Amino acid sequence: MPRADSALDLTDDVVTLTAALCDIESVSKGEAAIADAIEAALAELNHLTVTRIGNTLVARTDLGRAERVVLAGHIDTVPLTTEPANLPTRRMDAGGVDVLWGRGTVDMKGGVATQLRVAQEVREPIVDLTFVFYEGEEIDSEFNGLLHVQQQRPDLIDDAAFAVLLEPTDGLVEGGCKGTLRAEITTKGIASHSARPWKGHNAIHDAGEILRRLAAYQPRTAVIDGLDYIEALNAVLISGGIAGNVIPDRCVVTVNYRYAPDLSPSEADAHVRTVFDGFDVRIVDNAGGALPGLGLPAAQAFVAALGVEVTGKQGWTDVARFSAMGIPAVNYGPGDPNLAHMDDEQCPVEQLRAAEAAMTRWLTREGA
Repeated sequence: MPRADSALDLTDDVVTLTAALCDIESVSKGEAAIADAIEAALAELNHLTVTRIGNTLVARTDLGRAERVVLAGHIDTVPLTTEPANLPTRRMDAGGVDVLWGRGTVDMKGGVATQLRVAQEVREPIVDLTFVFYEGEEIDSEFNGLLHVQQQRPDLIDDAAFAVLLEPTDGLVEGGCKGTLRAEITTKGIASHSARPWKGHNAIHDAGEILRRLAAYQPRTAVIDGLDYIEALNAVLISGGIAGNVIPDRCVVTVNYRYAPDLSPSEADAHVRTVFDGFDVRIVDNAGGALPGLGLPAAQAFVAALGVEVTGKQGWTDVARFSAMGIPAVNYGPGDPNLAHMDDEQCPVEQLRAAEAAMTRWLTREGA
């Protein structure tokens, strides 16, 4: 069972602190206990000013530095499992690798622990810091605590020059992220008895042209700040028909367009409508991507301090919210994202230690 004692000791090593965070159950919409624990721990740090919005916490330094950066991470997890029970956490050997096992070890309490360790230990960073610990990332956007900060107190984050989202990246730096659009492409026919199909018109058959265009589609690879963003346009759902003896009068093909961050949402919208010209196209969701901004001094210093491989983020993350505010952002954190949300979620202990060490190097580097 998750532990009842929710007190956090920020002087603990990053592995112990990650385990403590994980063991405070914090499934989306149930983040009050972990928010309380983080707030209480941050209250002990006199160099930070802490603001709470719902179960989201923003902690800021005010050192008069020439530049400010944001370190952000969500505090919620997906639901727990019972077989196996993936809380409480435990240390174990996984094929000769020392790992911390349990819900949240990858997504993303290791990143949150890294933030807290930096807040505790790096009292004189070379930039001013804004730490964001936010709720509701794993569920619908309306519950996202980072969105709530942007809506209610944008002044808490909009003065930053650069942001790092400590989502799991297997210890690599992933610059920006792609946008994602969903569209419903509809064909319309005429219903009739399937024994007399000439009396009607089959909408499902007409969907063949939609699928043909998708099969022939050649995705673009955009190179931004030296990073490749490989676009993708795919059918993800198809529905039509009402009975086994009725010619269908309607068919809907849902497509997902993952587009490079050099396109705006409106440009992505226009592109999809061009691809499916002649069809009824309805855009049902469209979230823009994020430019990596690796040409900026803060981003260059970050990459140089970490000394790890840099790739383009092929999915969508909350770095897009920073990009929408004009703040370039990257993803960097411990844990293999392929293990996120899995029943046997686990993170190598060495990645947790490496993430803390890397962030400390960046924020205390000499000659900056």
